[in-house]
Amino acid sequence: MTSILGAVLLASLPIVTITGLLSWVAYGPNFGQAIPADVGWLHLPAFDWPARPSWLYRLNQGLHVGLGLILIPWVLAKLWSVIPKFFQLPPVTSIAQALERISLFALVGGILFEIITGVLNIQYDYVFGFSFYTAHYWGAWVFIAGFVVHVAVKSPTMWRSLRSRSMRSVLTTSRARTVPEPLDDTGLVAPDPAPATLSRRGALALVGAGSAFVAVLTVGQTTGGFLRHAALLLPRGRSYGNGPNDFQINRTARAAAIDPHQYGDAWRLTLTGTAGGVTLSRAELLAMPQHTVDLPIACVEGWSTVQTWTGVRLRDLADSAGVRRLTSARVDSFERFGAFRSAQFTADQTLHPDSLLALQVNGADLSPDHGYPARIIMPAIPGVHATKWVSTIDFREA
Repeated sequence: MTSILGAVLLASLPIVTITGLLSWVAYGPNFGQAIPADVGWLHLPAFDWPARPSWLYRLNQGLHVGLGLILIPWVLAKLWSVIPKFFQLPPVTSIAQALERISLFALVGGILFEIITGVLNIQYDYVFGFSFYTAHYWGAWVFIAGFVVHVAVKSPTMWRSLRSRSMRSVLTTSRARTVPEPLDDTGLVAPDPAPATLSRRGALALVGAGSAFVAVLTVGQTTGGFLRHAALLLPRGRSYGNGPNDFQINRTARAAAIDPHQYGDAWRLTLTGTAGGVTLSRAELLAMPQHTVDLPIACVEGWSTVQTWTGVRLRDLADSAGVRRLTSARVDSFERFGAFRSAQFTADQTLHPDSLLALQVNGADLSPDHGYPARIIMPAIPGVHATKWVSTIDFREA
């Protein structure tokens, strides 16, 4: 049983880990805006996060958060199956066993820390007294270290155990015919076991059913449809009605301390480039060629939603600023507080034909909570980089 549970986690936890690390890359470490910014020799290979396909970040985070939640019953079952090992005496009898115990501490401590902080982060806003992003990143590497060592040490035992009994026999053996494993050197078999109260197939069915139940409460955050209303584990991933602006919001205008005077008639967008400063009112922006596109907002918390956006292409605004050989662009918001009041983008992201300074959504003006008078919307970017309440765009040239 322990080996079956371990095999499931061996196949799936690397997906959760890799998508989590890719999310760090998507934030743009090349611009110093990934969190944490300074990771020393744990810095991942640098590459520009692609702007195609538009659903890339949506898929990445949907897998990371959704699969992470779905695996919680398997993680708990695996810990239950090996719990006698945590209390064995003497705790260490050799150097090899000491290495195994240290890796087990990193593995169990790391995965529990990642699960607990991850679940709390998607349930509550800024519940921690520390940076969730920083703690989650370092916690991931503690888990990775423990995982790699544990797999290296335990793989021979796992494969030997899996070969000792066919999966077919496990799934066809009833509780009445269930017998204990013979004593071995793993220390997991009770020396005097009580009669079986649950078959092995029953235990697997119980864990699988728990996982399926979590999936029902999770998957709608990404797929949408009728299951979105069931996304109870991701409260900001559910629907909020049927109006043009009734979709998910992580941060309201009030929470960002936005003053209504800031987005009144006096608001102006400033473009900087080789032509110097160009200032445009919202009316002047609306008079420019408008482009409409369906694009997702995909949050690091795992939820996503696809809406229809209308606005001015960023590449048209770069032309207005006199920039012909764009290398990057920096967007600033007029919000006064928040770690994501500005964002930087690569040339490929900025010049993508669907990258917009959005003025409307679903045929209506943006609401203040959704970034009125103007916000950024781009393919495949983290939701926090879809900067709201834009005040300045600095187009940079080679």
